[in-house]
Amino acid sequence: MATTVDRTGRSPLHPLHALLLAFPIALFACALLSDIAYLKSAEMQWSNFSAWLIVGALLFGAPVLLWSAASLFRRRRAPESRRAPAYFLLLLVMWVAGLVNAFKHSQDAWSSVGSLGLALSVVSALTALAAGWIAYGGERIAR
Repeated sequence: MATTVDRTGRSPLHPLHALLLAFPIALFACALLSDIAYLKSAEMQWSNFSAWLIVGALLFGAPVLLWSAASLFRRRRAPESRRAPAYFLLLLVMWVAGLVNAFKHSQDAWSSVGSLGLALSVVSALTALAAGWIAYGGERIAR
């Protein structure tokens, strides 16, 4: 499998950063799918599964967010990327929406995945996908 490389010969992301970012993308997207499955079937286990997926996404998303913040502040002295602030903001929105969603999913099953729970899952999944799009897009944003 080929890795995208920029003009200086470096890959766009540090390999550990790229690996950690893959988890929130996949887990938030799967949580959205399990929320939809719960709304279609009313099977309580889908809500439980979604709650665990959200917690996993938050656990892996926290170091990605911190890495992005450190990279953003380090770049203030030598700005190399215009995408870094957007990437950081997307990760921040993803993580905060995911945290609120985790609290929402801790309620009983039906109230956890009502309109607010589903909306938070959509926001978390879409911002994770958008952050992944920026991160894996080729321009180096976080070392």
